[in-house]
Amino acid sequence: MPAPVSFDYAAIRVVPRVEREEFVIAGVILYCSERDWLDARVRLDVEKVRALDPAADVAAIEQHLHGVPRLCSGDPGAGPIARLSRRERFHWLVAPRSTMIQPGPVHSGLCEDPEAALARLFDRVVG
Repeated sequence: MPAPVSFDYAAIRVVPRVEREEFVIAGVILYCSERDWLDARVRLDVEKVRALDPAADVAAIEQHLHGVPRLCSGDPGAGPIARLSRRERFHWLVAPRSTMIQPGPVHSGLCEDPEAALARLFDRVVG
């Protein structure tokens, strides 16, 4: 059994109307520096988004939301940010922004397996 390692994570928020500051949690980003591991899981609950803003551009939101895991994986088609190191990508992804896709606060934890930790967090935070 591997020794526990620390990780940092943040929820991914969809904020359809930035001026109202209401959000739907739509994903989780997890970074483990000791394993040089970065990944994200996302799922948009369209009904919740529409409850906050019936006119929300769901297609645009989904496109940007699905870009987060692509950036985490270093997908060359995800643009220049995807070429940064995993650490730099994580810090870029969790930097505060005033957009429809926003990171929540960064939290820390311990795990033996970052992938399993991401799955547990995703189930708990996103549902």
